[in-house]
Amino acid sequence: MSVKNVKISVVLPAKNEEGAIGETILRIKALEIIDQILVVNDGSEDQTRQIALNAGAEVIDHPYSKGNGAAIKTGARNACGDVIIFMDADGQHDPQDIPRLLVKINEGYDLVVGARQSGSQASVGRGIANKLYNNLATYMSEHHVEDLTSGFRAVRAENFREFIYLLPNGFSYPTTSTMAFFRAGYSVTYVPIHAAKRIGKSHIHPMKDSIRFFLIIFKIATLYSPLKMFLPFSVLLFLLATSWYGYTLYEFKRFTNMSALLYTGSIMIFLMGLISEQITALMYKEK
Repeated sequence: MSVKNVKISVVLPAKNEEGAIGETILRIKALEIIDQILVVNDGSEDQTRQIALNAGAEVIDHPYSKGNGAAIKTGARNACGDVIIFMDADGQHDPQDIPRLLVKINEGYDLVVGARQSGSQASVGRGIANKLYNNLATYMSEHHVEDLTSGFRAVRAENFREFIYLLPNGFSYPTTSTMAFFRAGYSVTYVPIHAAKRIGKSHIHPMKDSIRFFLIIFKIATLYSPLKMFLPFSVLLFLLATSWYGYTLYEFKRFTNMSALLYTGSIMIFLMGLISEQITALMYKEK
């Protein structure tokens, strides 16, 4: 599929983004290659909707805030383009990078992610967290992952819609969609970008972010290959059980309850991983 012969939609999830959304839309329109600019107004309480309309975008309203992921899903369902560009409406993402993402789509990739370079993270803590996400995703998928959580991405619409039912309503839709594309065998690549400082107040909260960190870690595993996550823990418990059994056999000439507990735990964790692996395979079964 050549990008030159298809329609291109840009989806902008927006909640209280009156400070940046107008300029963002005008800069996208200035590219003169976009067929549709679709703003999903996620229960904004400011002038986001009116500013977006005045700038020439289509607007779909959520009657109340459902979350960034929910806005993405609404945008994906209503976009008319064969290729969809997802980007933030807060001024972080540069519309001038859109043609660079589309070049990769034109080369045959199904998902192109704008990978934030050094200095683009909102904070040191989030930078460290994203580094851990990337390393874990690389281990799980056996593909080099440069930026798992970037919200600036270009996708083939028909492929993305296959995984809408998997996407959460919160902020971790990039993680979910990337791992789903890997699991389904679609082609994924990265284009280096620089993310600017957002305009307006961030919707991220440190406490919720910390909880989300652990949830994303487990989601990465369950979306790709749970056994890869469970197996190391199972092996570790098995080695501990064997070591303890060797010690008690040498010292006391007997098999202890602790050894039995560790061996049982090892087997249970392995079986949980095996069952989870089968469930994951069913999630991606072709309809």
